[in-house]
Amino acid sequence: MGFEKGWGENAERVKQTMRILSEIIQAPDPASMEAFFSRLPAIYNIVIFSVHGYFGQADVLGLPDTGGQVVYILDQVRAMEEELLSRIKQQGLNVKPQILVVTRLIPDAKGNKCNQEIEPIENTTHSHILRVPFNTEKGVLGPWVSRFDIYPYLEKFSQDASVKILELMEGKPDLIIGNYTDGNLVASLVANKLGVTQATIAHALEKSKYEDSDVKWRDLDSKYHFSCQFTADLIAMNAADFVITSTYQEIAGSKNRPGQYESHVSFTMPGLYRAVSGINVFDPKFNIASPGADQSVYFPLTEKQKRLTKFQPAIEELLYSKEDNDEHIGYLADRKKPIIFSMARLDIVKNITGLTEWYGKNKRLRTLVNLVIVGGFFDPSKSEDREEMAEIKKMHSLIEKYQLKGHIRWIAAQTDRYRNGELYRCVADTKGAFVQPALYEAFGLTVIEAMNCGLPTFATNQGGPTEIIVDGVSGFHIDPNNGDESSNKIVDFFEKCKTDGRYWNRISQGGLKRINECYTWKIYANKMLNVGSAYGFWRQLNKEQKQAKQRYIDIFYNLQFRKMAKNFTISVEESKTAAPSKTSKSRIPPQPPAAKAEAAGNAAAMAEDGKSKAIQKLDYSRINRAPCACHWFCLCISSSIVIYALVKLYGMFK
Repeated sequence: MGFEKGWGENAERVKQTMRILSEIIQAPDPASMEAFFSRLPAIYNIVIFSVHGYFGQADVLGLPDTGGQVVYILDQVRAMEEELLSRIKQQGLNVKPQILVVTRLIPDAKGNKCNQEIEPIENTTHSHILRVPFNTEKGVLGPWVSRFDIYPYLEKFSQDASVKILELMEGKPDLIIGNYTDGNLVASLVANKLGVTQATIAHALEKSKYEDSDVKWRDLDSKYHFSCQFTADLIAMNAADFVITSTYQEIAGSKNRPGQYESHVSFTMPGLYRAVSGINVFDPKFNIASPGADQSVYFPLTEKQKRLTKFQPAIEELLYSKEDNDEHIGYLADRKKPIIFSMARLDIVKNITGLTEWYGKNKRLRTLVNLVIVGGFFDPSKSEDREEMAEIKKMHSLIEKYQLKGHIRWIAAQTDRYRNGELYRCVADTKGAFVQPALYEAFGLTVIEAMNCGLPTFATNQGGPTEIIVDGVSGFHIDPNNGDESSNKIVDFFEKCKTDGRYWNRISQGGLKRINECYTWKIYANKMLNVGSAYGFWRQLNKEQKQAKQRYIDIFYNLQFRKMAKNFTISVEESKTAAPSKTSKSRIPPQPPAAKAEAAGNAAAMAEDGKSKAIQKLDYSRINRAPCACHWFCLCISSSIVIYALVKLYGMFK
């Protein structure tokens, strides 16, 4: 007799696991349940969907629709692989986990690897990016497509992605995670098709960003296509087994502002439909797991031995050179002043032009500090994004209007995160501050990055940063809708720093303390895998309820969303043929000719045939690798109850 592999790597761990199970049977509580599920071998293979934008590891940040979400997912993958390997070792198993980030293959990539089908993720052993093209009746779609215009392609993309996932993983994944509206919708379609546990991560629900966007949807639909977006969000958030948010405010908001999910409880889109009970924000499916920042990149300025000194000459030129070029314009006449610094995409919600206007209007602020902005292009014609074009023009007009030459340095979007990390620290060397002025920010990765580097941070009071920062202790909250008040708050900080030499260091240390207590990737990965295991178990117990709800969601998808996506006006040109570039060498086995044909847009019948073959192989391939998650749960619970009962009976008759 003995225990099956998976209970623990040694007798002591098996004993601890059985003790936790005994406590659950006698007096279950959330802490014990989470501890027990964290020990069970339930998750090995994970698929993460992030469809829009340019998803890559280099030379993509700052491109249209490409920002913090890419950084978030890459750091998430590294943290989860590390946690998976640690758990597998503790469970006494010899299993190799797999993580696939599935995104769109873009044939017309701009000097990056977004036209490469498979790419290993740096600093991982078992994680890859899988890129699947948008196949249309005319062939593979070549150019980039805005996140607002992406909906007609998602259903076919989900079908093609399913085939590739089953083939590469040699079976079903244990967990599927969606990101943003498009990724969440695709995750819902694939998870429903394969019968897999699904999580959604909104990052930002657009409905809460634009005032009265539901009532005024007709006026905004030609530009943003909110009819499709809000419908896709409703489908994904209701289909999900669990929802991950970065902050409480994403769910339920604050006293003065509804949460992102709360705004979907009840709303009307005149002439389209009315959502009476769009989502239940009290549903236990909602979980908070806050991300961190890569602490090998973003670390405090005081850690001198780790400083990336090789970047400092280039950063010196970037900040202080008086010559305009393709990378920077404007100059700082007085380099002795501290720098207030902001880095974001140039769109309306990020409000970089708002910060520039605050600075221009406030003479006291201009006297005290210089302004450095990192974001976008200088020439509107170089952008493909409608909002970015308008914001670029506005930046130029504000610099001219307030005569900011000599006070402002505008730097084009930077894609090297290691250099960006050192840039934060160089700004901190000037005793400056980071300002995040967004009209709304669901979380705020740049806030975490700046605080990790020891840079005092001012961040919007609209959204997640209010939970990251304790106002006046680890940073400051500012009101993006009240520029005068916000700019004066920044002035007060720098004036106080002049009179109290320790004040800057006190706020800097307060930010670092807050980060280390609450916002690290290790904490995040542990929470994500724990809830993934738990909800995978509950999914098996609530099959009938899940299926009944899914039938309603399927009706809503087929009668409402599919019709809108079909009638979508597509503004981008479709290329006749655009084959993916050669697959890079990776640990994933080379693709057979049939798979390559599918990726290039073969007939739907061939794709379905490939999927059915992959599914037929599923049961046999999984036996040799590791037990299925749901089988493990059922086996663990049932066998444990039997063992427990036998022990009790033995005690009675002894």
